[in-house]
Amino acid sequence: MSRLPPWVLVLAVWAAIYLPALGSFEIKSEEGRRILPGIAMLESGNYVVPQIGSDTYFSKPPLINWLIAASFKISGVRSEWTARLPSVLAILAVAVALITVGRAGLGRGGATIAALIWLTTAGLIEKGRLIEIEAVYVSLSALAIICWLSWWLSNKSPWITWVVPWIWLGLGWLAKGPAHLIFFYAVVLAVLWKMKRLKALFHPAHFVGIILMLGIFAAWAIPFLQMSNQSRALTKWSAQFTGRVTPHFFNIGSALFTLLRAILQLLPWMILLPFLRFSRFQEATDQQLAKGLAWATVVPLVLVSLMPSSAARYSLPAAAPFCWLVALAFARDAFVPVPIAGKGEQAMWRRVGLPIALIVAFCAAMAFLMMSQLPNKRDKVKTVAAEVNGQVPQDEILYAVNSRYQPFLFYVRAQVNAVEDLDQIPGTAHYFFVRSNLEEEARKSEQWAPRHPILVSRITDYRNETIVLYRIE
Repeated sequence: MSRLPPWVLVLAVWAAIYLPALGSFEIKSEEGRRILPGIAMLESGNYVVPQIGSDTYFSKPPLINWLIAASFKISGVRSEWTARLPSVLAILAVAVALITVGRAGLGRGGATIAALIWLTTAGLIEKGRLIEIEAVYVSLSALAIICWLSWWLSNKSPWITWVVPWIWLGLGWLAKGPAHLIFFYAVVLAVLWKMKRLKALFHPAHFVGIILMLGIFAAWAIPFLQMSNQSRALTKWSAQFTGRVTPHFFNIGSALFTLLRAILQLLPWMILLPFLRFSRFQEATDQQLAKGLAWATVVPLVLVSLMPSSAARYSLPAAAPFCWLVALAFARDAFVPVPIAGKGEQAMWRRVGLPIALIVAFCAAMAFLMMSQLPNKRDKVKTVAAEVNGQVPQDEILYAVNSRYQPFLFYVRAQVNAVEDLDQIPGTAHYFFVRSNLEEEARKSEQWAPRHPILVSRITDYRNETIVLYRIE
């Protein structure tokens, strides 16, 4: 392995884990909420206000929607594969950053190990193959941590160390909001505390970085608030924050289960931590750094996991300092020798070879399981779209009336126009659908007289939500 250029090894492992069967399974979980606003942006030309159907999407900032729209636009293809491409590229970007920027703090071998650990961590494999927010959000957080750590440890100019990482943090705000700052500043504070350099926080460059970060977010947020319902947006954002910290929603059983799942996200590398000994670091600086990274991994992971209404994925940004810590331990031979290693000190790569081989085998098995899925037997969303496609010709316009979130629209071949109510459907329309609560109103509507809406199909999806499809004739 040591004879291969790091980028070749990292690229090969990334491709083997993240690319196979990437587009072979239908969209699931929250993927539709990321994809549909991106499609709406391409169709409307409005990239400031995300839309799902006729509704403004207030819950999350639009970076993930922009990336999906860019992927569709550049590739010219709208598919599961191109939708998920931003996630897998974000994971690759961190691995590349580790073997390039991270080399200053870890050395060539340690940086390569860190990249391989990053690529083969269970939580990142799970999220990195889906177009959900976490892959991009966690990767942006990791890029900020890698840049700051590398440049801090190599004594780069404060104006680089304390400004450039905040660009990634600003983009992180545009992906999901400010929660990633908990994990980033946990690293900064823990490392500076262990190295007794906390005064560095007050360098003017740090404040410039903060202003830059806030400016990146404000460049979107201000126009968004001006173009949308400002009070509703602020209420939504405030409710999301208070819901995370309200003790009323805290349940000890759920919190402990969330914590367990958060820890399991760091498998299989988590099982090595009991064998790590800080006393084996020969350099005092490395020992201080390792202790700081340990605190920066454990404390925010536990705190975020135990917050009310938390989820395991919220703690995934802890993967970045965790990967650096484990790689540093390998590079500095800080693990307790195991009996199979033989007597005496051995070269780093011989000791790392077996774990790396096991991890690659583990990930290859996961990739095989993903490839072995049979989408045609598991489809939940495509079946709804197939029924709609069977009734609505591809060259027609399908009007979606107050549709809210309908993931099957990603697969509908006809052009879909979202409207808020029946009155907005033009007199030339031929097809529209409503949710079940508007069925009677649609059936009795006379706005297309002498034509009338004829029931074509009533379809109930996996969420037990029903849409009613009409043809006007």
